Amino acid sequence: MSQEIAVIGSPEFTTGFRLAGVRKFVDVAEDDKPTELDGAVEEVLADEDVGIVVMHDDDMDHLSRTVRQSAETSVEPVFVTLGGGAGSGGLREQIKRAIGIDLMEE
Repeated sequence: MSQEIAVIGSPEFTTGFRLAGVRKFVDVAEDDKPTELDGAVEEVLADEDVGIVVMHDDDMDHLSRTVRQSAETSVEPVFVTLGGGAGSGGLREQIKRAIGIDLMEE
């Protein structure tokens, strides 16, 4: 069972998570996002120790179509995006995908 949390993003984004004790992270500089973000996501997807990947919502827009689809449909690790316009509906879908049930079902 995967138990590690990984964070992918700019050094400014990952710093808070590192201070909170997250040991796996990939820093991607703003200027290098279009070229390096795909590789960072593929690297974390291949890591069997990672169960949750945290990214900024805006960074998903920089991924190629195939890598983005892999991240969005991945069950393990599950990708959680923060910031941007994800809203409660986006978070609800992320939780549902992560645990397999909708906790807010009416």
